[in-house]
Amino acid sequence: MPEQFMQLALLEARKGWERGEVPVGAVVVRDGEVIATGFNQPIGRHDPTAHAEIVALRAAAEKLGNYRLPGCELYVTLEPCIMCSGAMMHARLARVVYAAVDPKTGACGSVLNLFAEERLNHHTEVVGGVMADEASSLLKAFFAERRAAARKPPAA
Repeated sequence: MPEQFMQLALLEARKGWERGEVPVGAVVVRDGEVIATGFNQPIGRHDPTAHAEIVALRAAAEKLGNYRLPGCELYVTLEPCIMCSGAMMHARLARVVYAAVDPKTGACGSVLNLFAEERLNHHTEVVGGVMADEASSLLKAFFAERRAAARKPPAA
């Protein structure tokens, strides 16, 4: 079942790529049903908080009519950052499932593990590495394309 939802998150990530955003996608699920989706949009929205996870959390909260999302799970193609992890805890998510690790800003164990902080009042289950190869490949291809385009001489 996690692969099914992660596959949807990968489709969302591709939507971001099509718009020139770093390809990260997220899906919020409750009782096996997709509640909301999101993809990275900070560039297009001129909003540093428009990460895929935040976009999906906002849509889920709107749909459910509650800023708390108990019983919900979030599937995301890249290990969440501190900002997104904090939002997930405030939303009271039951579980976060991520694909690829983020060794630069990951807050689920790569740089730090916000979810393991016992002093915080909510504890979300975290599962990492679901379809990690697919998500990593997507990110690597995106950045390779960006580097190649940057090396290309301007048209005359």
